[in-house]
Amino acid sequence: MAAKQKLDVQLKRAYDRPSSEDGTRILVDRLWPRGVTKEALAIARWIKEIGPSDALRHWFGHDTERWDEFQRRYAAELGKQSKLLAELRSLARQGTLTLVYAARDDAHNNAVALREALLKAPRAAKAKARTKSPAAAKPAAGASKRKSGNRSLNTRRAPSRRARRSPKR
Repeated sequence: MAAKQKLDVQLKRAYDRPSSEDGTRILVDRLWPRGVTKEALAIARWIKEIGPSDALRHWFGHDTERWDEFQRRYAAELGKQSKLLAELRSLARQGTLTLVYAARDDAHNNAVALREALLKAPRAAKAKARTKSPAAAKPAAGASKRKSGNRSLNTRRAPSRRARRSPKR
């Protein structure tokens, strides 16, 4: 078994000047940073699919009180992006990888959460994404009936009063 290679993943704000120590620069925001040209950003690639969903971004709103829950939800979204995570890990093994983001808050943004996910073992990230609380579990699609003992219970709503009346004569 090969020895684990330490990943060199840095973070840098899109509005900061690129440097030679940045290595491969990847923009990881879903939206392009305002007022910055592609040339000034000096990125190798823009992977907007790795950024948090629009719904999650709007919910978070960079509210630091929601940071822990944001990290949990974003980790669940990242669990569905295993190919992109593997690609970023591969880039980080080849040399320095800099995740570029536009947020003002250097400590509470998607690049920070993404970096943590990249530095964790891939198996641990998958196991965490698969683990759900019992309350969050949904019934299987098409499961309209459940069995109780020998009889089957229909889970549909009862017909309305109007539907139960006999037709007028």
